[in-house]
Amino acid sequence: MLTIGKKEFWFVVGSQHLYGEKTLAEVKANAQKITDALNESDILPYPLILKDLAVNADQITNTMKEVNYRDEVAGVITWMHTFSPAKMWIRGTKLLQKPLLHLATQFNESIPWQTIDMDFMNLNQAAHGDREYGFINARLNKQNKVVVGYWERPEVKQQIAEWMDVAVAFNESFNIKVARFGDNMRHVAVTEGDKIEAQIQFGWTVDYFGIGDLVQYINDVKEEEIDGLFEEYEKLYEFDYGTYSRDAWEASVKVQASYEIAIKRFLDDGGYSAFTSNFEDLYGMKQLPGLAVQRLMAQGYGFAGEGDWKTAALDRLLKVMSHNQSTGFMEDYTYELAEGQESILQSHMLEVDPTLASNKPKIIVSPLGIGDREDPARLVFDGKTGEGVVVSMADFGTHFKLLINEVAAFEPTTQAPNLPVARVLWEVKPNFQDGVKSWIENGGGHHTVVSLNLTTDQIITYAKLVGLQYVAIT
Repeated sequence: MLTIGKKEFWFVVGSQHLYGEKTLAEVKANAQKITDALNESDILPYPLILKDLAVNADQITNTMKEVNYRDEVAGVITWMHTFSPAKMWIRGTKLLQKPLLHLATQFNESIPWQTIDMDFMNLNQAAHGDREYGFINARLNKQNKVVVGYWERPEVKQQIAEWMDVAVAFNESFNIKVARFGDNMRHVAVTEGDKIEAQIQFGWTVDYFGIGDLVQYINDVKEEEIDGLFEEYEKLYEFDYGTYSRDAWEASVKVQASYEIAIKRFLDDGGYSAFTSNFEDLYGMKQLPGLAVQRLMAQGYGFAGEGDWKTAALDRLLKVMSHNQSTGFMEDYTYELAEGQESILQSHMLEVDPTLASNKPKIIVSPLGIGDREDPARLVFDGKTGEGVVVSMADFGTHFKLLINEVAAFEPTTQAPNLPVARVLWEVKPNFQDGVKSWIENGGGHHTVVSLNLTTDQIITYAKLVGLQYVAIT
């Protein structure tokens, strides 16, 4: 499930003792007003907690140490209300292991020209403090986020909110565990990768399990559990029996129900938040998991097919970042090359994420054509409309590379009565020719994670935090 526990962010406001206690009291009061207003705006996804003013090196260092060991603190937002000598920040900033946002704002929106004096200037010199503080972060190569603008404006709050989602995902990245049911698909290149380096750089743990380990869980699922889940399916989805008898159709769907229960139980028992399957490795199973996988993705588990653990972990990461909204595993399938209509049909053999559905999904049973197993059940639907990003991670032997492409998804207007899988369509930016060419030239894979709820800026922010090379096609 998409459960990450309680998270909060600390607001650390820079100043110094030079200005006296009266000025510091004003700084603290203003900082509290900003904190309260941001929390009450209903834009920030996580609470902001004001800490004591940062007025000396020891205080800053101790605060950053505390941030590191408190799991509920996902990151730090700093604001230079006054000038804050940056040598004070060096040790604490170097020690900080969690995301950092520098809010370049000022308590007052406009300069009060009729009353401004040096006391006002000394109290409200964020422009001065921002340069000093920004210099030391740049020199330390901190890769912190900088948000600029008046703190009451909605666009500033939105930028903070988007960064918070990235910061929480960054922390969650070190908790991602991927269970691989079987190995990679034979002869496929892009699904391979260095698991040790991925754990060092991103925090991902990737474990292999034989299919027999999962089959044991499947065999332990009780009939009453399957029947109960089948009743849930009846409430949520349309049933399309096609050419199958009702009994044969229901038997196929209940196989998937047993898989859903078993896989979820296996993952939860082992603390896994993502998994892979492989249609070439199904010994002891009647079907390739389809409906079962789709249901688990809708609950927030990361997934990718053919043993592609990199994409499964990336899927989980972006689900955390997007609150599991309109985000899921995808695969490039077929081009539409009609002039003026150039786009790409996205799908998979079975496992298209229902968080991307624009209409009520229906359950069908249909032959798979590969895998040499019984006809599997799956959810079929059309994808949503929206602006978004598609992301792919590749291992180039010496380093990982993240490919990011902005896309515009649209709902198909033509029926496809013989296509037994869900479908998502999108246009590539900046245009079809340049976007596809750049993706291919830079080694972007056919397995991706698409999100209609995230931005290129958020993906780049994460890439910088973990030292990940990226190419953005916008």
